[in-house]
Amino acid sequence: MNIIFFTQEDPFYVKIFFDEFLKNYKPLDDIKAFVISRPMGKKSIKILAKQMYDFYGPYDFLRVGTQYALKKLMGKRSVRRSDKKSIKTYTIRQLAKSYGLNVVERSDLNSEDFHNFIRQYEPDLFISVASPMIFKEKLMSIPQLDTINIHNAPLPKYRGMLPNFWQLYHGEKEVGITIHRIDTGIDTGDKIVQHFVPIDPEDSLHDLIIKTKKEGVKLMMQVIDDFKAGKVNYSKIEGEGSYFSFPSHKDVKEFKKRGKRLL
Repeated sequence: MNIIFFTQEDPFYVKIFFDEFLKNYKPLDDIKAFVISRPMGKKSIKILAKQMYDFYGPYDFLRVGTQYALKKLMGKRSVRRSDKKSIKTYTIRQLAKSYGLNVVERSDLNSEDFHNFIRQYEPDLFISVASPMIFKEKLMSIPQLDTINIHNAPLPKYRGMLPNFWQLYHGEKEVGITIHRIDTGIDTGDKIVQHFVPIDPEDSLHDLIIKTKKEGVKLMMQVIDDFKAGKVNYSKIEGEGSYFSFPSHKDVKEFKKRGKRLL
């Protein structure tokens, strides 16, 4: 099984998924490369910073921003994992490199040049974990088996951005996790597995994202095993569901008014 992961450099939450996955998945030789794209796709650093400022507010933006800058700085160190000692890593790139895995930093995923490059790994499975890029048909046709995505929502409900936020916002009692085939729509491809995790009354958004990332690892390992055994079953994602964009400052104010916490 030749697996390619597609993701973005999120040292806070997406890295938790990969920390758990790489610690538990065997054999790691299955993972041929990590393709890391620019955070939030094509947005500039200025636009991304403003979006985060509006989301967190001045105090938490400064706190989170400082942590982010420190993690990025510490993540530049070259480290190599050894059975004799544990290694602290700070970025997804550094984590993957510590396991001796290939890291490719590219955002031109739908270009012919990238397609020719990625074919060298003879991929069986493409897996998107918070990749910010839109996958076009030619890219999705490259792997032998499929191109799949993990989305922290009970699709077709809560398609789109930051689904954990919106499930808390609407007072859901449990949060969904769906692994599905990627198609040309947004979170509309055929469902492979769907799982639900209870939301505790005291859960902040931070708590819930960590919880779903760790649960998502278990589901993803199960799905990969099913692909290996040829036992993957698909079902249509039926119904119109709902779609949400990234929360605005007004949305965050209402979120807090409803007694919810970001951190």
